[in-house]
Amino acid sequence: MSTHGKLYLVPAPLDFGCDTAAPLQQVMPQGTLEVAARLGFWVCENARSTRAYLKRVNELHPLAQAIQTLQIQELPREVHKKGDHGGQFDARPLLQPALQGQDMGLVSEAGMPAIADPGSSVVRAAQDLGLQVVPLTGPMSLMLALASSGLNLGALLGFALIMGFGGAIISLLISKPVAKWSAGVRVIEQPQNADEAWIVETVRKLAEKAGIGMPEVGIFEGDPNAFATGAFKNSALVAVSTGLLQGMTHEEIEAVIAHEVAHIANGDMVT
Repeated sequence: MSTHGKLYLVPAPLDFGCDTAAPLQQVMPQGTLEVAARLGFWVCENARSTRAYLKRVNELHPLAQAIQTLQIQELPREVHKKGDHGGQFDARPLLQPALQGQDMGLVSEAGMPAIADPGSSVVRAAQDLGLQVVPLTGPMSLMLALASSGLNLGALLGFALIMGFGGAIISLLISKPVAKWSAGVRVIEQPQNADEAWIVETVRKLAEKAGIGMPEVGIFEGDPNAFATGAFKNSALVAVSTGLLQGMTHEEIEAVIAHEVAHIANGDMVT
């Protein structure tokens, strides 16, 4: 049984920076406030505004510990100014309390963290570490704006669904030529040496064992790496790098190729 803590996504009211603040009990669910009141470990954009928010929570639900004793960690300035949806920031060190069994809260200046606001890096880190992420109910500016726009949200969601699936299908169909071009893959039409002959034969053997058609086999320049891609199981591509060929034994390379062939056989081909 896991002894890790949970990461709660705690929404904040949308009155940040306003001259007057709305009564918290009118804009935030009681259950959300109760959870916020018991948390002692936080990740936020700004510690000062987080303490101000928790003081408001304390007026309705007494905090489990004094505000001065709360452990509040701020996201680096470049993260909450430029955003962290790109995946460059490693937030795992911020989640050490959760790994030690403490529940934690993630909060932004206003609304729901990790949507329009920073925090997605913390959520990704929690998932990588096997922590449970629990979003709490509260105001979300993006959804409120859509709801008040008068748009037909059903039609909008339908359009987004169609475009999303359409884009995914197109991406899959062109994945093999794009991968060849972007990685500089040279397809082995006729093996030029013993290593190339061995690679082609290894792919053939593994493909037959997996029950799929013979993939194209290619080599590209670079550090140790390999990938498989293609729209269909029987016409895929398996490519290995020169770094892989130069730095691994045949047994190790065969294990890597087997992994890629398994992706093809399982239909997970953009890898």
